[in-house]
Amino acid sequence: MHALFLGFPLWWALGLSAFILPIMAIPMAVWLLHQRTILAPRGFGIWITFLLWMFGSATQLEDPDKYITFGYTASLYVAVTILLLYIFNISREALPTSRVITIMVIFWIFIVAWGILGVLLPTASFTSPVERLMPQGLVSNEFVYSLVHPRLAQIQDILGYEQPRPTAPFIYSTNWAAAFGLLTPFVILGWRRARTGAWKLLIAATFAVSVVPVVSSLGRGLWLSLSAGLMYAAVRSAMAGKSRTLRTILVLIATVLAVVYLTPLRTLVSDRFANPHSNQTRLSLYEEATERVMESPLLGFGTPQPAEFNPNAPPVGTQGQLWQVLVSHGIVGALFFLGWFLYQFWRLRTASTDVGFWCHTLILIALIQTPFYDSLGIPLAVIVIAIALAGREARAASPSLDDVQRA
Repeated sequence: MHALFLGFPLWWALGLSAFILPIMAIPMAVWLLHQRTILAPRGFGIWITFLLWMFGSATQLEDPDKYITFGYTASLYVAVTILLLYIFNISREALPTSRVITIMVIFWIFIVAWGILGVLLPTASFTSPVERLMPQGLVSNEFVYSLVHPRLAQIQDILGYEQPRPTAPFIYSTNWAAAFGLLTPFVILGWRRARTGAWKLLIAATFAVSVVPVVSSLGRGLWLSLSAGLMYAAVRSAMAGKSRTLRTILVLIATVLAVVYLTPLRTLVSDRFANPHSNQTRLSLYEEATERVMESPLLGFGTPQPAEFNPNAPPVGTQGQLWQVLVSHGIVGALFFLGWFLYQFWRLRTASTDVGFWCHTLILIALIQTPFYDSLGIPLAVIVIAIALAGREARAASPSLDDVQRA
């Protein structure tokens, strides 16, 4: 886990960031295979059923090129499953919860730094070593090229003028926005658990600076999911009489509002809400996704499909994890996928620890993001880490197997 997240700047520079999760899952899988018993969070059968259904949807693939996309997607699902089991089974002595939180905070700092660079150097990109080593025929595939060619930002004309949207270390700006939102609960945990004033100050300063790429991302899904998650946490904290947690949330909200209001960022925010023309493309993709799902409601098509209403539009099933699962794996696959996360959200609602509470909030943020952002890869990895950590904390509080099952 240390190499996966702390080494991410290196993996990105090498052109490996899109593949590093399946690669790092291999030693985790080897470790798991050497364990006498492998435990899993309660409800794990729902997720396994989704995986089986996902593999079954491969029978719907018709274009040979789609096997590349399907294989890559399947490897990510398998990798996050291994990561979930690894975190859940490794002892708190071998991998303390505090260390996991620190790793997540450092990774978040990396993401903020990339976001700032994306705003300052929006056209920067380069040919990675992996891209140079790959056969030209493979790199000529647009999807593969996007995976191995690092860039700092996407420049898009959403506001009526060109605006850079942070991308690195991911493929699309929406991936950056999704990861930032999902990591925020870990950042709050890291700040509250900071043992030194310097570390606490660094987290606070980074959060204040992060408002720049967050606003520049133009990610309304990020703004909505994070606002809703923090408000939910504030209400729950107020009802439970947790004044310290409530103060932390209010300070975060006040910091964001102050930075936006007192800087030119407020112009970006107002322009974003004044120029919602990108909604039409999204709505058209959602509408076509709904229609296409009814053509293959059980197993879907295996992968996202080309848009029929506009050949230049993004593929149908790429404008949110919900739509990707629906189009790729059908209605049944989507029910299992959402059912797993909804079950975990409900199960963790009574978490008694700070870690459990903020992991519970993180799952809510993830659920709100589902219709808008693709979570495959690192964002989904962050979600399963939260589920595993919360489950591990609950198991430590109650050593019985009431909250676990054998994998």
